[in-house]
Amino acid sequence: MLSLLDKWIQGNNDLANHFTLPEGRDAVSSDHNHTNLKQSSSEFHKLLRQIQGIPPDADHAELELSVVYNASVCFTAQSQFVEAELLLKQAIERVLQMTGDDLDASDTRVLWRTVLTSVAKTAFHHHVLKLFCVQWAIWLTRCHLKTIKDFQKEIAVLLETISGKVGDDCRKEAKTKFPNVPKLVMDPRRLVELLQICTIITQGADKLNEGWSSEVLSDLQAASTLPAPRTLVAYTHLLSGACLAHMNRPQMALQCYRKALETDSRCVCALYQSILIYRQLKNSQAEIQTLRILHSVSNKSILLMCSSEPAVAGACLLPPSLFLRSQSLSSLLSVPSALSVLHSLALKCVLFGRVPEGVEHYLDLLATLHSEDQLRIGAKTMTDTQVHAEVSTLPKLPCLYLEAGASLLMAQRPADCMALCNEVISTTQDLLPQKVVLEVSEEVDVAAMEDVKDKGNDALVMVLWTATAYLLQGHCYSHMKDWKQTVTHYTRCINLLVKVHYKKRVAGFQTQIPSADTDVQQAIHFCILQRLKGLSLAGRGIGFIQMDRLKEALRDLQHSLQALPEGVGAGLWCGEVLWRLGRRREAAACWKKTWDLPTQSLTETLPVYVREPQTGPLLDCTELRHRLHELRPF
Repeated sequence: MLSLLDKWIQGNNDLANHFTLPEGRDAVSSDHNHTNLKQSSSEFHKLLRQIQGIPPDADHAELELSVVYNASVCFTAQSQFVEAELLLKQAIERVLQMTGDDLDASDTRVLWRTVLTSVAKTAFHHHVLKLFCVQWAIWLTRCHLKTIKDFQKEIAVLLETISGKVGDDCRKEAKTKFPNVPKLVMDPRRLVELLQICTIITQGADKLNEGWSSEVLSDLQAASTLPAPRTLVAYTHLLSGACLAHMNRPQMALQCYRKALETDSRCVCALYQSILIYRQLKNSQAEIQTLRILHSVSNKSILLMCSSEPAVAGACLLPPSLFLRSQSLSSLLSVPSALSVLHSLALKCVLFGRVPEGVEHYLDLLATLHSEDQLRIGAKTMTDTQVHAEVSTLPKLPCLYLEAGASLLMAQRPADCMALCNEVISTTQDLLPQKVVLEVSEEVDVAAMEDVKDKGNDALVMVLWTATAYLLQGHCYSHMKDWKQTVTHYTRCINLLVKVHYKKRVAGFQTQIPSADTDVQQAIHFCILQRLKGLSLAGRGIGFIQMDRLKEALRDLQHSLQALPEGVGAGLWCGEVLWRLGRRREAAACWKKTWDLPTQSLTETLPVYVREPQTGPLLDCTELRHRLHELRPF
């Protein structure tokens, strides 16, 4: 007949067998875990209450501490850390009673230090260290990195005992003498290995965020040789690359990112970090190529986020993601959505001379948005900031239409460009305000002022979208040499822009301290407004030239240069009008001033749709310089 101890051991082992992996499998399914965890936690806890219903007994210590280990692991796997820590605290208090070192302390850290010292040379040592593994895991899941650092010496002993030969010998001896030993739901050795590398990764990310790049680099490089799943080893290479990038060693950082991908091809955040390096180095072609690879990987659903779970044999109850929760690490492991990557790829192609390729990517992006029903054509959806989390980093849909339209025009497809612009206009036209005032008078109270300001910004965006659509259509008609329609559409753009009025803020009256983001956004809106004014006036002026209405052309071109002094097209055509009107000296001065303007570098600061058009009538600078040469003798 079985003794009470044997019954308890049998009960523990029956519960633990629920988590034994079938042969040939690397990980149990999440459904299997979800089904068993809650029930098993309850059953282990019930068994533990029976065992702890009698006074602490050294003969029952291995069983009791094994059940505590199993129950606390199950609670931790469900993120029930309070319950797990309570079990651990009760267990170490009972161990102290067994050793005669009873301590009344509420501080968990004091209890752990006391019990680890008390059992250091006893038979309980190995079993208490198993519980300390779980406590370490809980500290790590809660990002209590300072506490873990304070217990560095104790963790070093834990690593040596659990992972070393001493631990192996103890386990073999126990199995030989006592075949019916309590089973564990998770091998402590696997847990220790997992905790060791996850701790180094998490600490490394936090130190990196604090600017200690060189100090953490050696620890990460050493961690890359630890026994661990490929995904976690890849993270060590990824973090090493991030350290080197912060130390201004981009080429060495790229090598580390390459190692991360070679270690685990699913580590797509290494691809994204490589993109950031190429962007820093201004290597646009490498950036485009890497964006294409990243999009291909995301599009095939191989892995959308670098933080996805690796398959870890025997460690399925406590997956790595449970321990990799620091904000610093999450930021480093984040990767834009597949749609955001596709948008970046399309924009980069357009900016760096691969326009046909960029057009196809834009069209794919718009088709994907519609086919997946993520955004619906309509007034509400067109003006929403986001619909699903997958597109949260994308520009608003009208901006995507306008970017795609601008790229289609660059690709000599004006009819397609106009179709997209018509979609924007038809959506926003009924929402356009009669007037936009960006500041209000002193009489308005604070609450009303903020409400008016918010509405003003929303109205401004509507005006800018619609005006841009008319601007692009003006470019299209100019490309097709339909000058009457060219002038009409540029005029429509101008008529919208004059609805926007800036009023100076009343001196000494400030409703709130504006945030940096707000200031930047307002500055961008103002810059876009000025560019739209300059480009539409220049476009209409050029249209008037083609219709031989030179005085009206000169007026618009001069106004264009007031709004946008760096406008090359307006400067050259203004000189052309002056030349035709016989004001040759003024024309020469205008051309020289235009040629002396600094070359505008390609950046993403301003949208692609407010850049100067490369289509329509262009002047031959060689001929203009020849005119100046002929003018010199006079």
